[in-house]
Amino acid sequence: MSLQTPKKPLAVIVDNSKGVLPTPERSSSELSPAAPIVEKVGEAEPCVTKKTVPIDFSDSSFYQNRELSYLEFNLRVLSQAKIDKHPLIERLVFLLIFSSNLDEFYETRVSGLKKQLDFGRQRPGPDDKYPEQVLKEIHERVRIALCEQYKILNERLFPALAAENIRFHHRNQWNAELIEWTKDYFFDEVLPVVSPLGLDPAHPFPRLVNKSLNFILSLDGKDAFGRDSGLAIVPAPRSLPRLIKVPKSIIPEGDNFVFLSSIIHAFVDEFFPGMTVTECHQFRVTRNSDLEMSNVEVEDVASALQGELHSRRFGTASKLEVGMECPTELTEFLLQRFNLTKEECFTLDGPVNLQRLTALTDMVDRPDLRFPKFSPSTPKALQEGADIFSAVEKEDQLLLHPYQSFIPIIDWVRQAAKDPAVLSIKQTLYRTNESSELVEALAEAARNGKEVTVCIELRARFDEKENIQFASILQEAGAVVVYGVMGYKTHAKMLLFVRRVGKSLKRYAHLGTGNYHRKNSLLYTDYSLMTADEIVCADVHKVFQQITGMGKKIHPDLLIHAPFNLRKSLIKLIVAEKLAALEGKPARILAKLNSLTDPEIIKELYAASQAGVQIDLIVRGISCLKIGIPEVSENIRVVSVVGRFLEHSRVYYFLNGSHQVYCASADWMERNLSNRIEVCFPILKKKHAARIMKEMELHLNDVGQSWELMADGSYKGRCIESAKSDDVQLKLLRQLSQS
Repeated sequence: MSLQTPKKPLAVIVDNSKGVLPTPERSSSELSPAAPIVEKVGEAEPCVTKKTVPIDFSDSSFYQNRELSYLEFNLRVLSQAKIDKHPLIERLVFLLIFSSNLDEFYETRVSGLKKQLDFGRQRPGPDDKYPEQVLKEIHERVRIALCEQYKILNERLFPALAAENIRFHHRNQWNAELIEWTKDYFFDEVLPVVSPLGLDPAHPFPRLVNKSLNFILSLDGKDAFGRDSGLAIVPAPRSLPRLIKVPKSIIPEGDNFVFLSSIIHAFVDEFFPGMTVTECHQFRVTRNSDLEMSNVEVEDVASALQGELHSRRFGTASKLEVGMECPTELTEFLLQRFNLTKEECFTLDGPVNLQRLTALTDMVDRPDLRFPKFSPSTPKALQEGADIFSAVEKEDQLLLHPYQSFIPIIDWVRQAAKDPAVLSIKQTLYRTNESSELVEALAEAARNGKEVTVCIELRARFDEKENIQFASILQEAGAVVVYGVMGYKTHAKMLLFVRRVGKSLKRYAHLGTGNYHRKNSLLYTDYSLMTADEIVCADVHKVFQQITGMGKKIHPDLLIHAPFNLRKSLIKLIVAEKLAALEGKPARILAKLNSLTDPEIIKELYAASQAGVQIDLIVRGISCLKIGIPEVSENIRVVSVVGRFLEHSRVYYFLNGSHQVYCASADWMERNLSNRIEVCFPILKKKHAARIMKEMELHLNDVGQSWELMADGSYKGRCIESAKSDDVQLKLLRQLSQS
């Protein structure tokens, strides 16, 4: 018997082609529009019937700048390095994450703004700020932030680590034994692989790799050929670690380290025998790393990306970092070579390549200085050895990672690969871990004769190389690999199985808010829904058909998908809350997002707030919405939770919505709603929706690790220094994990 698309439900509010979800007829165990789930977690107060005053919500004064809001988020990350209740090494990790985030910000966002300037195509954002003005503010704020970062490192973390017998030995602290050991290391490991570059007409300034550690030197004297240019560049070898552990035979007590930069600096004269090095200073340049593929045909994406990946290492410079003591003339020389301004140069009081300090976490065995280990729990129905198809057919399964394990999703694909009843598997892959068990399982399924179709998004930023490799592995195994739709990144998280059950075919699906990435599932918070619901699974099938094939716009019955109707549907749901409030009914919107930037959505939220809708937003990162504007956003609250885990789940709740609780792969950003293939799915079971709402309320009311947006665009910590307050992530660890 062939697999039939289930009949459309009878109870329909509005034609779904116009962007509003239908309401299927379901059993009493599932959500009903007449049974609001918030009654158990705090129902919104009724609003007094009112009339709204017409306001132009397009006014630029109503919007925060996107890039400056991102910097505010990264400052919240940096602030974690100052919180004493965090374990010491974890505080260092937060400081390094700040560096990593800032690098990526300059590689992509700042580079994009610079490109607008270079091409004379400045466009103001909703806040009416032009790129030139935004860049000026960015550089000013980053300069202050970097000073704070190195102050935390030098005055707080290094002394605290030294008190724990974890020491970083600078050159002026080396004793005779350490000097001898570092000298041996230099001659054995460094000198053989370094190529010093003298600068003269025959040796022009080299192309230096993005974010690589380099030294600029002033030289006195002439070399063997009589050259005396006076300048040289020494690139630090990328094959060597930036942080080197000192053997116990040299320093027996504790964990001791020296920086590669210190070793090179100490013995740099050895590169230039017979000459004198008068100045030696480290520097690093950050380059544009965004790839542009706008004019490439779909069948050429993989080969074109291969070539683009190499050029990424040598893109246009966007930021120069130099050591604090680098003299003005050398700094100006570097700025000239990289075509940068003084505002784009930052002097640092310490190592210029801090991100490489992350290696410390694997070099020091001090669990007492790390977050306590935990084991994600697994529902009994999904534990190892269980028949996952039967469990999901019996009841939808909802997981919250990392508190609950991601392994059942991997096990499900493994079971499907071996199950003779499974006929086909379809999956989207945006990011996955380096040695992907999922890719191995999908390849095995293809070799076993299953129809395996995988949509791999090759353009997932900074994961392009790995995704090209995964595509090759799957194709060699016999899977059909597609690269999505040109111009639209496939960001949806979907997995679909077709299995023979008796004489019929049945579909099963996984939908998530996060990527199919096992390692990230231990670091990112995300929801996973495993379901055999006929309508949901049929909708997933339709979306896959649209991605892999060609045809007119589809109209799913329960799923909402971008770029077609997600924005329209969200606006209709927001408007429904506004109309309810104007009629004096309870009205509430609660959403958890990574970022909120879409101007149309923000305008509708303002209108709903003006009407009296209670709007609570949990936005980890960027929020272009402003709060506290009289008659505009007085009913809106924005909270950001920053902690041990990266808050990544996207959840939408509308009190008067047809299904009320939705999870999604999409943030409320222009790119997600207009330029990506995204999926938003309703949580149909009452108990799952109620659970999500309780967990949302925990985030909203957290006082242990959260920040609240202020009217001036800054964020205020909510008792964040209090050692007595358990943060929401710790509460969920205790509730859901095994330890």
